[in-house]
Amino acid sequence: MSTLRLGEKFSKGLMQEVQKWGRLKPTGVSLRQMMQFGAKTTEKNLLISAQFLHKELAIRIARIAVDLERSPYGLSEKPAVLQVRDWYVDSFRDFRTFPEIKNDSDEKEFTKMINKVKVRHNNVVPMMALGVQQLKKGLGRMTSYEDLYEIHEFLDRLYMSRMGIRMLIGQHVALHDQNLPPNCVGYIDTKMSPMEVAQNASEDARSVCAREYGSAPEVKIFGDPKFTFPYVPTHLHLMVFELVKNSLRAVNDCYMESDKVEPPIRIIVADGIEDVTIKVSDEGGGIPRSGLPKIFTYLYSTAKNPLDEHPDLGTSDMATLAGYGYGLPISRLYARYFGGDLQIISMEGYGN
Repeated sequence: MSTLRLGEKFSKGLMQEVQKWGRLKPTGVSLRQMMQFGAKTTEKNLLISAQFLHKELAIRIARIAVDLERSPYGLSEKPAVLQVRDWYVDSFRDFRTFPEIKNDSDEKEFTKMINKVKVRHNNVVPMMALGVQQLKKGLGRMTSYEDLYEIHEFLDRLYMSRMGIRMLIGQHVALHDQNLPPNCVGYIDTKMSPMEVAQNASEDARSVCAREYGSAPEVKIFGDPKFTFPYVPTHLHLMVFELVKNSLRAVNDCYMESDKVEPPIRIIVADGIEDVTIKVSDEGGGIPRSGLPKIFTYLYSTAKNPLDEHPDLGTSDMATLAGYGYGLPISRLYARYFGGDLQIISMEGYGN
């Protein structure tokens, strides 16, 4: 049995409570359930939501705190990971010390508290990236990272759990917003246009590319502009942004020494009977077969300490993905969060 090694910062009683709650099973919440519940934002519904989250988020946060203590290959001993674990224990304590939610006033105070918790955890991704870098340095160059599948499984599980917590908090907080756009139920847009989101994400990616290279290839988008479906726009924006950003970089690198005009990136939005598929393709040279297993791992970033490079990193999930090798694996988790997936098919010598 693992016990939390938290020294004198936290009381023994709190640590025992973390262990106890960490063994409880979280309750799954679907996109449909969130849409149906949030369709009528009444004081009663907000109170019910807060009462549910009061217990549910404590369970989920405790499970992450315990999981961080049990991370493989000594990752839990790294200073950055210890800091992340302490954040989760602090947040667990906030939930357990918050009194029972009985009325509208309690609910409003609870909403303020969970929003602070969400902000506290903004830097989890770059801090964990730093912890992984600390681990890599300790393992040495002779280590075969392909064998460290437990690290990848652990980080996938950690980030997926974090997404669930942030989605629940963000959804509850957003339901208080009196100025939500039409058709929005909290974070969820019931009539989201994937064409529009793809356009906005592509423009953002091209801006990043232009700052780095001085120019950016064109992005062409194909699909039905009238097609909509219920989804979380920020999630889709993040995924398309990451894919287009990678394609732009590949095309720029491939044609840097060429006199030829850079070919455009192509995005196709397809509305199927069971799935919505968004395809991003480029002519950036593709990825060798030997490199494909690496693109969804967390151990191959050559970036420097992200917090040293960008002290203000973490103001949004988007910022934490830029340049640290985490964009694709985390984007795949966002796709899988509501039952989808992200796949990369490469034609070496041509593109993806």
